[in-house]
Amino acid sequence: MKKRSIGYIFCEQNFGKDDKAFMKIAKKKRINLVLFNVGKEVDEEEISKKAKECKVIFNNSAEDIAIEIVKTLEELGKEVIDSSKIFYYTEDKWMFYLKCKENNIPTPETNLLSENLNFIENELKKFNHWPVILKRVEGTCGEYVEKAENSEEAIKIIRSFWKKGVERLPIIAQEMVKSPSYRITAIDGKIAQTAIKTCKKGWKATGVFAKKIKKFPVDKELINIVKKITRTMKIKICGIDLLKKEGKWVVLEVNSAPGLDFFESEREILITKILNFLIKKSKR
Repeated sequence: MKKRSIGYIFCEQNFGKDDKAFMKIAKKKRINLVLFNVGKEVDEEEISKKAKECKVIFNNSAEDIAIEIVKTLEELGKEVIDSSKIFYYTEDKWMFYLKCKENNIPTPETNLLSENLNFIENELKKFNHWPVILKRVEGTCGEYVEKAENSEEAIKIIRSFWKKGVERLPIIAQEMVKSPSYRITAIDGKIAQTAIKTCKKGWKATGVFAKKIKKFPVDKELINIVKKITRTMKIKICGIDLLKKEGKWVVLEVNSAPGLDFFESEREILITKILNFLIKKSKR
């Protein structure tokens, strides 16, 4: 019996824990895992040749080059999980906020700031959420995210963003919600894992700033929010970051190619679920 071929995009000089686990479980399931390592030399001919073997391809990399490879594969007529179309919302925090508001998905109040410092001061006064969180519209792992207690401090932070970055990307102001960071890993609209991230020192608890991680229980409200957000964003495999505001869930952001390493003992369980989903997709 011929093995089913599924593509796998990753970006490593050497195989990481995820990559080894994907290969191990794929072998057990008699899947031919076709590897697209965008961490090495990009060869358009090789990509095209490998793509012909696959009916569906999974992107497990958040690197910019991986996004271009996803687009390339889609131009070749291949289905990639997740589609490049989702990046319009997942990679732009302002567009994500607008999409949430349009679809009545609870999210922290947010305002897009102008590029004129004189206007920004007035915009922040009107926004009137202090302390305020300042973020570039693009960024990962808590980079270019800072808290300001007043408008003078906010201007200093914005200037530092502009000085530090190669580009002067737009900046949003967001209300600060005092809450641990709650992470949901969702596969095909269903909750596959929960992780609450806390940090004793400082206010950041997302990404690399989390010092303590444990599970948290799921309620009906959360199940419905996850279903709604994955359906709205048309995303199949993702990490959803949430906060608790006055006892209610608010969605902070959604990430494609989510980290699978919150609990080492569950890495292979998640990868098995992902592969089962990809097998189902490849049968259609």
